[in-house]
Amino acid sequence: MKVEKANVLGGVVVAFLTAVFGQYWFLFVGFLVLSVGDYVTGWIKAKYWKHNESSAIGAKGIVKKVFYWLVIVIAFFISYCFIQMGDLLGINLSFVQLFGWFTLASYIINEIRSIIENLIEMGCNVPKFLSTGLDITQKLLDAKTNTNESDGETNG
Repeated sequence: MKVEKANVLGGVVVAFLTAVFGQYWFLFVGFLVLSVGDYVTGWIKAKYWKHNESSAIGAKGIVKKVFYWLVIVIAFFISYCFIQMGDLLGINLSFVQLFGWFTLASYIINEIRSIIENLIEMGCNVPKFLSTGLDITQKLLDAKTNTNESDGETNG
């Protein structure tokens, strides 16, 4: 009986996430998990390794992560609006849907890089190919979007 309830609950959660975020809902959930993971690893690093835990810095980090979500919403909203306007004008602007996906991909890479940096600073042995692979992925993404945002701050 408990297994049935868990299956029903899981189905409801997945159906809800699919309705809100579409078939790629797991990317948004993954970004949320990575954001929390980055915050937690940053907090642990500050408290136990650097001994400079600060509630003001922690609050600033949370606010920053909330604004990442706002930027993602804006990117997808812009995409949706331009696609709808293109349909009205008879112009195929479906390619602008990539605005949202490139934004989400950039933030996912940023969170993973920040977690890896936190772990390295805490003395964890992180395979070099992870950070190198993420650098290459960010450069490829930047090349596709003709931007160079990866030069900015990666700690979150």
